[in-house]
This record gives sequence, C-alpha cells and structure tokens, in this order.
Amino acid sequence: MRFGIVVADWNPEVTHALLAGAEATLRHHGVIAEDIVVKHVPGTFEITVAAQWLAEYDDLDGVICLGCVIQGETPHFTYICQGVTHGITELNLDYNIPFIFGILTTLNHLQALERAGGKHGNKGIEAAVTAIRMATLQREIEK
Repeated sequence: MRFGIVVADWNPEVTHALLAGAEATLRHHGVIAEDIVVKHVPGTFEITVAAQWLAEYDDLDGVICLGCVIQGETPHFTYICQGVTHGITELNLDYNIPFIFGILTTLNHLQALERAGGKHGNKGIEAAVTAIRMATLQREIEK
C-alpha cells in the first residue's frame, strides 16, 4: 500500500508527534518508507487542499490528515474545525480513496499533548491504523 500524510506545522510539538506515530505505525504494518508521502502545510486549514492535491497527483491508497486546533478566546477555533471537518468529509465523498481525520480539536495545549503520545495515546497511530483498515476494506469491496 501507498499512503500520503498531510501534517500541519502549527503546534509542531503536537503535530510532529502525531506524524511520528503515524509513520512508525505504517512501517510496522509493512508499508515501506518510499510508499509514505509526507507533505507539510502551515496550518490545519490548509490540510484539505494539500490532501486533494496528493490524491490528484499521486497514486495513493489513502491520505492521513494530521493537525491540531486548540480553542482560544475567539471563534477562530470553531471556523477552522468546521471548515476542515467539512473539507475532509467532501474529499472522502469526491475521491475513491479514504481521507483519514487525524485532527485534534482540544480545549488546551495539555489535552493536545495527552493525545500526541501522552496518557491518551497517540492519535497519529490511530489514524494510520484507520487508513490501513479503510484501504483494505476498499480492496475487499472492489474484488
């Protein structure tokens, strides 16, 4: 299998930990390094268009979308989360490969760290497992 990963560089302590978990998990399940295409974007909002570009210009079995949005004092959090959620949903419906939602939407930085290798595990690992399972399901259905 061949996977793309789009990771936001905003909140890099969190997002790069998610990336490390996702890459290690893909490799653990037999995906070779050359079949993992990683692209970095400035922030979470830019993930959807980069994921679309990967789907259009590379032969992938799925795209893992990794980002982190931490609630602040303005409605910015809500707009970014809604936009990215809608965008990834649309990509799943428009393309014939799975796009995996690996976006943390937390109330504070500590909650994000707890989900990027802390006491709640690493959601990047979960996203990679989901990508493998969905790609496998698609192959089974297409037979």
